[in-house]
Amino acid sequence: MTGTILVAYATRYGSTREVAEAAAATLREHGLTVEVEAVRDAVVGDRHDGVVLAAPFYVGAMLKDAVRFLERERTALERLPVALLACGPLSADDDIAAARGQLDDALVKLGWLQPVAAEMFVGKYDPHHLRVADRLLTALPASPLHGVGARDDRDWKAIRAWAAALPGLLQAAGGPADGQRLSA
Repeated sequence: MTGTILVAYATRYGSTREVAEAAAATLREHGLTVEVEAVRDAVVGDRHDGVVLAAPFYVGAMLKDAVRFLERERTALERLPVALLACGPLSADDDIAAARGQLDDALVKLGWLQPVAAEMFVGKYDPHHLRVADRLLTALPASPLHGVGARDDRDWKAIRAWAAALPGLLQAAGGPADGQRLSA
């Protein structure tokens, strides 16, 4: 690959940005030129040889900013290899298979998107930094986040290992993604 890999991220509280930056650093360690941008500002251009999208899932759905990016950049993304890094469950104790199922469901809805790699990772949660609306939801006794304290169970080793495999997958795809999956 001689061009640049775009690592675009959607985030509500900054955790997915941190994960995107770690993935980008790993790609750079493997000799790739990488740009990191928020999806709101990211534009896929001719200089890009591939795209890594980092997106959080909330209540079973991909953050809308990420979905809007995919829709807005669809034409460009259809001709490039794309990898999808998702952040979802708050704990390694949570059902990661169910969270992965949410990612798979999102990919089914985006039938045109066939990532060369897609994986769900544990995210981070800090109730002290929630916006008012989110804070109100977590105050409800029925909320799965009711009474849950701050936690950061992100597995940086697994995230970096996943990103380290991307250069070969992106290069092998070389054009439209072939749907091959990479698991952490």
